[in-house]
Amino acid sequence: MSDLYGDFPNGYQESIQEGLRAVRYLRGRMSFGTGTDEERIRKLKEEVESADAIVLGAGAGLSTSAGFTYSGERFVRYFFDFARKYGIRDMYSGGFYPFPDDETRWAWWARHIYYNRYVDIPKPVYNKLFELVKDTDYFVVTTNVDHQFQRAGFAKERLFYTQGDYGLFQSVHPGIRKTYDNEEWVMKAMEAQGFVRDKSGVFQVPENASIAMRIPTELIPRCPDDNSEVTMNLRADDAFVEDEGWHRASAAYSDFLSRHERLHVLYLELGVGSNTPAIIKYPFWWYTEENPNAFYACINKGEAYCPEEIADRSVCMDGDIGEVLRCLV
Repeated sequence: MSDLYGDFPNGYQESIQEGLRAVRYLRGRMSFGTGTDEERIRKLKEEVESADAIVLGAGAGLSTSAGFTYSGERFVRYFFDFARKYGIRDMYSGGFYPFPDDETRWAWWARHIYYNRYVDIPKPVYNKLFELVKDTDYFVVTTNVDHQFQRAGFAKERLFYTQGDYGLFQSVHPGIRKTYDNEEWVMKAMEAQGFVRDKSGVFQVPENASIAMRIPTELIPRCPDDNSEVTMNLRADDAFVEDEGWHRASAAYSDFLSRHERLHVLYLELGVGSNTPAIIKYPFWWYTEENPNAFYACINKGEAYCPEEIADRSVCMDGDIGEVLRCLV
């Protein structure tokens, strides 16, 4: 369990373990929901308006719906040179590519971070979601690392980024359990590659000039505490740094769940796939099963379902999250 959850508060970790045991029993008996799309939207809207609290669980599908796609036109526009030289086909796989040197590797990561963390997301899906819940007692738990909840106006103290943040580095030294903001470095690394800002201040590929696929050696990021190497603050193994902010957010989430565990809670799952279901999906099912006053909703293109045991207190919508939110707001 520790590789998935790290140092969650004990009560929360125990509840997840119970949820996993329950899911093993429930697995194989799934419901995809009943009723028309209009009826499901009407029911979900009623739950949003009547719930004592809303727990939002967000996965990669939410950001994909909002336009942060990792392949296709967006990838080609900013990574065409890496695609041509190394055969990389999308941003996700590029993060694991064995680049020939640190200068090239960090040139890749500067672009990856910038275009998935420091620019506005193309579609107002997060904004619509904020409009939907801003006047309710809400909390967000997400595996996304792109910071878009805060950019849309969600309160920082109501957010728990379980898997890290593109905007943070961490030292590779096991004795330094700290994270470091990387915005200043990212901007320097983008300029060093030859990207230029447009009228809105966003870095773009220049029309009549080439861009570099390497950064100067002196620009390779280092830990400010001991000058050791740094890496991304993304949960990939046991080396992931859960810093003070992470623990504060984890405790806030645990406290929110405890304070509302018997109230009318809407567990609203958005774009959570099968990659890490034990962080959001399975616990949400378990919380709904355990609390007769709770309601579960899932919006996900291609993966909207729930256990039959909670189907009468659930809405599952197979579709684009942005379109569903447009109908709800």
